[in-house]
Parts: sequence; C-alpha cells; structure tokens
Amino acid sequence: MALNPRMIDWRGRRVWLVGASTGIGRALAASLHAQGAQVIVSARQAQALNAFVREHPGAQALALDATDALAVSEAASTVFAQGALDCVVYCAGHYRAMSALKIDLPDMLRHNQVNYVGALNLLDAVLPHLLAQPPARRGHISLVGSVAGYRGLPKSLAYGPTKAALINLAEALYLDLRSQGVGVSLISPGFVETPLTAQNQFKMPALISPQQAAQAILEGWARGEFEIHFPKRFTLWLKALQLLPYWAFFAATRRLA
Repeated sequence: MALNPRMIDWRGRRVWLVGASTGIGRALAASLHAQGAQVIVSARQAQALNAFVREHPGAQALALDATDALAVSEAASTVFAQGALDCVVYCAGHYRAMSALKIDLPDMLRHNQVNYVGALNLLDAVLPHLLAQPPARRGHISLVGSVAGYRGLPKSLAYGPTKAALINLAEALYLDLRSQGVGVSLISPGFVETPLTAQNQFKMPALISPQQAAQAILEGWARGEFEIHFPKRFTLWLKALQLLPYWAFFAATRRLA
C-alpha cells in the first residue's frame, strides 16, 4: 500500500541532498542526476562537492555544515529562490562504535548534532518554503536513518539512539504533513560500504554498495513507501527482533554479538 505519492519520473525535478559528498548521499545524487533531476548537493567538504559537479554537469554544489542552523537557513533561502523543490533528503551522518564501558561524551554529542539536530535544522529551514509551494507541488522529505535505530545494539551507544530519534521524528512528520500534501519517507539502510562503515572491525552481514542502496531508495520512492529499508535479507531479521519481548531480545542479541 502506497503511503506517499509515487515518485517515478525525475526529469526536471529539483532535489536537494544534504550530506552528499560521499557514500549513500553521493550515490543517490548521481542516480537522480542520471534520471534527469536537477540535483543540489550539500556537505561540509566543498572540494568533494565541486568534484561531483564536474562529473555531473548541471548539478549544483552548496557547501554547508548541517549543524550550523544559520548556514542551513541561508542555504535554503538560496535554493528556494531558484525555484520550487520536489524532494529534500537528509543523509548527513556521523558514526563511531561506542560501548558504555568507554563513554566518549563529546563524541556522543557530535553524533547527536550531526545525525539528529542537523535534520531538525534542515526541517526548520525548508518546511515553511515547502508549505508555501502550490498544493500540487509541495514536495517530499526523506530522512536517512538506520536499522541501528530499531533497538539497542552492542557498540551502538552513540549512534543507535540518534537513529531511533529520526525514526520517531519521521513518523510524527508523516502524521502532521500528509494532509498538507508533503510526502515523508524514512530510509533505513543495513550495512552499506561507505567511509563510515569502513571503520568496523567485524564482518558486516549483507554488505551492499552505495549504488545498490541508491537503487533501493529510488525503487522505494517509486512504490510510495513510507519506510524504505534494505537489503531485505538483512533488515527483515532486524524487524523480527523488534517484535521480541525484552528477555528474548537480550538473549538473541547476546548470541549474535
């Protein structure tokens, strides 16, 4: 059942991706560009963004730090001054494995600033503009979460809670914005081969490429899904863990760890 308008034809559509210098964000921007979208890519790394634009003529680079609310607001004003937006994607992320046995508070707060507060900054900046667009073209918002937000997992003390917050945020946004004509989707990747996951010291099950992740996202948008999770051979197992009572969940997680 489609919970959002299906997004299939990207020709001439304007998409702003925040966190698009590497990984899933960059691959998704490249895929959208290949389908004819007018892509605006943002991240802190101006050099990487400029390289993307050189490789994808017609794309636009707009460097910013998502944790800087003023910078995000000014960037949004620039983007909307050029025309209506059809889709906004928040894919900025910070990750470092962490256990309660060795808490790094500054890094925990960094996770929160990048993974969650950055999304709030973007929403605050773009929602008034999207709601001011014609009712038939109020666009779509996608937040890139993670299956790590489904339940508490080992070594995910800093990362997991921020992604759990994004899940809750996306659900609340959907309920508030559906009647206003703004689509909302949650993107929940499993393990994707990116600079963030490269630091993992364990074998990552069902690891996929950023290009495969981008294809899964495009397919999810085309189906009008609210949650786009992938790869299914891995994410469905984690969804099953969500259904377990705590005693069974803790026992299963200890065995898996």
